[in-house]
Amino acid sequence: MLTLPLSAVGRSHMGITTVEPCNAEPPPPSPAMYQLDIVLKKGNNLAIRDRTGTSDPYVKFKIAGKEVFRSKTIHKNLNPVWDERTSLLVESLREPLYVKVFDYDFGLQDDFMGSAYLYLESLEHQRTLEVSLDLKDPHYPDHNLGSLELSVTLSPREGDIRDACQSMRLSDVHRKSQLWRGIVSISLIEGRGLQPMDSNGRSDPYVKFRMGHQKYKSKTISKTLNPQWREQFDFHMYEEQGGYVDITVWDKDAGKKDDFMGRCTIDLSLLSKEHTHKLELPLEEGEGLLVMLVTLTASAAVSISDLSVNVLDDPNERHQIKQRYNMWRSLHNLKDVGVVQVKVIRAEGLMAADVTGKSDPFCIVELSNDRLQTHTVYKNLNPEWNKVFTFNVKDIHSVIEVTVYDEDRDRSADFLGKVAIPLLSIQNGERKAYVLKSKELTGPTKGVIFLEIDVIFNAVKAGLRTLIPIEQKYMEEEPRVSKQLLLRNFNRVRRCIMFLINTGCYINSCFEWESPQRSICAFVLFVILVWNFELYTIPLALLLPLAWNYILITSGKDTRQDVQVMEDLMEDEDEDFDKDDRDSERKGFMNKLYAIQDVCISVQNALDEVASYGERIKNTFNWTVPFLSWLAMVALGMATLIVYFIPLRYIVLAWGVNKFTKKLRDPYAIDNNEILDFLSRVPSDVQVVQYRELKQDPNPSPNKRKKNNPG
Repeated sequence: MLTLPLSAVGRSHMGITTVEPCNAEPPPPSPAMYQLDIVLKKGNNLAIRDRTGTSDPYVKFKIAGKEVFRSKTIHKNLNPVWDERTSLLVESLREPLYVKVFDYDFGLQDDFMGSAYLYLESLEHQRTLEVSLDLKDPHYPDHNLGSLELSVTLSPREGDIRDACQSMRLSDVHRKSQLWRGIVSISLIEGRGLQPMDSNGRSDPYVKFRMGHQKYKSKTISKTLNPQWREQFDFHMYEEQGGYVDITVWDKDAGKKDDFMGRCTIDLSLLSKEHTHKLELPLEEGEGLLVMLVTLTASAAVSISDLSVNVLDDPNERHQIKQRYNMWRSLHNLKDVGVVQVKVIRAEGLMAADVTGKSDPFCIVELSNDRLQTHTVYKNLNPEWNKVFTFNVKDIHSVIEVTVYDEDRDRSADFLGKVAIPLLSIQNGERKAYVLKSKELTGPTKGVIFLEIDVIFNAVKAGLRTLIPIEQKYMEEEPRVSKQLLLRNFNRVRRCIMFLINTGCYINSCFEWESPQRSICAFVLFVILVWNFELYTIPLALLLPLAWNYILITSGKDTRQDVQVMEDLMEDEDEDFDKDDRDSERKGFMNKLYAIQDVCISVQNALDEVASYGERIKNTFNWTVPFLSWLAMVALGMATLIVYFIPLRYIVLAWGVNKFTKKLRDPYAIDNNEILDFLSRVPSDVQVVQYRELKQDPNPSPNKRKKNNPG
């Protein structure tokens, strides 16, 4: 190991420490590309940025304005040791490596801790050099912000640039995919003695969780200092030693910025695995504490491999997996419902996103919160990936989302197309060409993607998991007001209300004897039902439309979809939600609109929820998802038998005893409603449209393509 000469380290430019070229002999003619291997070792005497007298530092590397590396965060340490390695492909040595250090602040803007430049022209080729970078602040060049210690090796790369990019891209896949080593399950139970933030002496608290890039946000509990949340969240654990979960508590304020109420941290390295820990965490920079249950479990079976190496194509492996999910093991590990394997073969006819008329496509496959990524195929509109992704299935009603992006070096990736495939609609082993859709999944965009999917699951586990709360997605963007979305949700609610009105008119027509035959039949049926009414006739009556619609479907009369609804949804969409991320300067005017915006968002979301539940009830009886309709038939059949054979007083007594003793039997039980949990798995009409496969159009109209092109 050689130490870089002081003449290459000692100068400072514009208040930012730089490493400049030393007076060495000029290097040989530049090759096509260089490989820069960096070991980020440690930091010394870094700046204090937290009130506790410490910092939570992490490091970013940038080349030509693009972030190429970000280290992990070392908590509460001014002399952090990272020992992280990264390999970068560099096309030109004229662009220096820009190193920046930040203090991580969860929920707030991260604090700048200093920066330095490393000029790559100063590095000797194929020799490992030890480098010490003094950190400076451009605005305060006299301040001493500590230093970083690195080890760098610069090596020329000969041969085809595309092959080099491809090779490095494959090595990046596993870092970007980040195959996790375990699951962290957190049950947020309650808060005690929180700080009053409102004028009424109370608060409207909610909690934010963050573990790396994973984020969750709890529901808001209004007007209390002792909130009861009883919510559960699952995180992926990537580091063998654990890591940290950062937790902040906020007071919800309509019309202005939410108030910070305190923070706490869970050090997962201190918790034993396969055991549930009850934690009472006092809040720093605030008052009170949070009570939660934390469980660390072993990793789920998630993997990425080449097409030539996959599990389900091996008959012995496939047989073992089927044995794992056979009916005799239905009560073993209820969370492990099944396994799904996705083969991403290739795509054809993708949109040209670059000025060269080509694209650099890569593919992301998502199942709930599990997310894996292929490598990038450069300069190609017909890429071949030939990758196999394997996921554990925790909910058979989940949807696989496959999204194709164009990689851009200097900015975020461009969207090329997307498909959404419910697990229950998959035909095992069938290789299909899926037409790519727009971002909102409402219309086609250019290109098709070839996928082959296999799913193996236990039907009993799947049915039981249907009756528990659905897994929440990682925290997404805050909802925004959309005139089109508001109008669409209003129309959906109007359709549900019109159905009820039409039903009432139909019943009233029987009273008015508009059709004598119909009125006579209705009268006779009414007398028979009233005279012989028992409680078991209620679930029995609900069974009848399920059975009737099933008969219609099996006889070829499919009434599940209204063509006009489909067309409305297809024409209604594609409003771009990404136009409002600017104008932070005009806060005076925007603050006046916050209250109105909150109300509009609440109305918009309420309309969506009401419409969705109305449509889900309809789709249950319409056999939109046969698995769920069969489940409803079984449940209603059992309810009919129970109510028929067991007196009502015993049923009510058992229900009351269960409700009164539930808290005593399990103080930390998470409340749920089985019927609402069941309905949450039934797709609404919007989701039916989004999950519908599009047929390839051999001669698409230019106007139609332009209309559905997401841009």
